[in-house]
Amino acid sequence: MAKTKYRFNPESLSFDLIRLTIGQKMFRVLAYLISSLFVGGGLLLIISMFWDLPKERILKRELDFLKTQYELTNKKMEQTQAVLTELQNRDDNIYRVIFEADPVPSSVRNAGFGGVNRYADLEGYRNTTIVKETTLKLDEIMNKLYVQSKSYDLLFDLGKDKQKMLTAIPSIIPMERYTRIGSFFSHKRLHPILKVYRPHNGVDFTAPVGTKVRAAGDGTVVEVNPVKGFSGYGITITINHGYSYETFYAHLNKVLVKAGEQVKRGQIIGESGNTGLSIAPHLHFEVRKNGALVDPINYLFTDITPREYQELIEMSKLGGQSLD
Repeated sequence: MAKTKYRFNPESLSFDLIRLTIGQKMFRVLAYLISSLFVGGGLLLIISMFWDLPKERILKRELDFLKTQYELTNKKMEQTQAVLTELQNRDDNIYRVIFEADPVPSSVRNAGFGGVNRYADLEGYRNTTIVKETTLKLDEIMNKLYVQSKSYDLLFDLGKDKQKMLTAIPSIIPMERYTRIGSFFSHKRLHPILKVYRPHNGVDFTAPVGTKVRAAGDGTVVEVNPVKGFSGYGITITINHGYSYETFYAHLNKVLVKAGEQVKRGQIIGESGNTGLSIAPHLHFEVRKNGALVDPINYLFTDITPREYQELIEMSKLGGQSLD
């Protein structure tokens, strides 16, 4: 409520009530309205700068969710691409070598989609670049998957013609149950006992003494060393699989086959142990092709998935704990 104001009248020596004209009253009302608008607008601006409105909060949450999903999608595509690249490498350099087939030409694996603009419908949007890049990556992966699928169809047909060779190739992990892989194939690593650098010619599967060891493929036992000893590989078994393949099983605790015996893939041939120059119970497993030592991991393609294989590859880069 406006205050009542008075003015001193020197002539009458009294105070006269000040009465505002209509114009003055209108001016005051207008001034109050304008100042209120400025104050309210300023407050609203400050609030909007520091506090989100309900609708804005919802939109921001949706945007954050979409960003997270985009990042996850990109990561999954990168992982898929890595597995696919490894599959292609194994296909060209292992499987096709085994089946005596030519590698898939790079021009076929990396074929494009022609000169037509496949992404014209994606133009004109705020996030066109991101959408086009993601779609292109997916198209490339799908194209490579299609080529790889056709390649496996061919290998399957070749495999049917070479069934005997397939069962002879040492392609399963020589233990159904093992704790972990202690050490991988390496051209140079520190020996845990001798403390010198030397090649590690196989893969070490850690397992308790007495764990069943199985033949990695069909073949003939060509050598059995039943002497435990405290040097070298201790008790060992060597199997000739034909087709220029041999496998070697070392640090065993017990042998369940004899030289000259025919064995089948998956057949139990002995038990793991800790014999010879070894610091812990495990199975040392080697694969030899044409007399040369090769990485066994490259041949364990029968009972291992691409994802598990990729995990083994990542583990092999770390080296692991050397056991012999």
